[in-house]
Amino acid sequence: MKKIINPAFLLVILILLAVLSACSGGNGPSASPSNSSATPPAGGEAPVELENMGEKLRFPEAPKRAVTLNQHATEVMLALGLESSMVGTAYLDDRILPEFKEKYEHIPVLSDKYPSKEVFLDASPDFAYAGWQSAFTEETLGSRADLAAQGVLTYVQESSNKSKPTLDDVYQDILNIGKIFRIEARAEALVDEIRGGLEEIRTQIGPVEQPLQVFVYDSGEDKAFTAANTYLTNLINQVGGKNIFDDIDKGWAEVSWEEVVHRDPEVIVIVDYGDETAEQKKERLLNMASLADVKAIRDARFIVLPLSAAAEGVRAPIALKTLAAGMYPDQVKP
Repeated sequence: MKKIINPAFLLVILILLAVLSACSGGNGPSASPSNSSATPPAGGEAPVELENMGEKLRFPEAPKRAVTLNQHATEVMLALGLESSMVGTAYLDDRILPEFKEKYEHIPVLSDKYPSKEVFLDASPDFAYAGWQSAFTEETLGSRADLAAQGVLTYVQESSNKSKPTLDDVYQDILNIGKIFRIEARAEALVDEIRGGLEEIRTQIGPVEQPLQVFVYDSGEDKAFTAANTYLTNLINQVGGKNIFDDIDKGWAEVSWEEVVHRDPEVIVIVDYGDETAEQKKERLLNMASLADVKAIRDARFIVLPLSAAAEGVRAPIALKTLAAGMYPDQVKP
């Protein structure tokens, strides 16, 4: 006996077949919303976390649009070969080092000093690296928290802003920048190069039984403005000298000329910067009657050190060589 198929049932079967056909279309399973947000493929950058000036920082990826503020920060970046990641610089104290001149000329200079917030943000930075904390105030570029909220992460050269900084502190800053930009090997090589230069100078000097007594003259007429416990003091120590005012528990200080005479330095380091030349500073000291019996004045033993060389950056070999050649001219040649 012939079975009759219900037309309504047949219609339901046809609709189900059509739906199944649409779902299985293409060469494989369709992408779902969850697939589109799946874990990124292997090989992506791992976030870098470190502490800077008491703040915990997290860099999900290497910065691509960096602005450097202050010369020693700029030169650290250039020494690490990061010029292609730089979209601006600002605030030079001196001419850029000759070996970086060509790289530097391809990077926009935003300002002679700190740029305005508008000029800074117009460069569309994702990272700002400053030598001094003064770059990140309400009067300058804004606080670090404010900049982070605008997508600009920051780093401050810690060795320039801490008490009694050493060469090791400078090395750590260089290594931190290497981590942030994922070029650790390059940063380690740069630190090793600076260490190697220091060891070469120490070898030339040889054993030092009695460190030379050194007075650092920055400026001043009625009183002397001098380096006490600074990075420069650490550099002097590294090459067989002793700052006569290293017992003052601050970075820079005013001292009386009477105290300079009493401590009787054998060598005077003149910090060269500003409107007054190093030669003018030297002439002032030579013509002061009260200093006539000071050993360094009597023997006319002066070392001129540019302020840029005394900053906590990659100029350490220049500063060390300049100091050593002035203190031990028979052993170390300029």
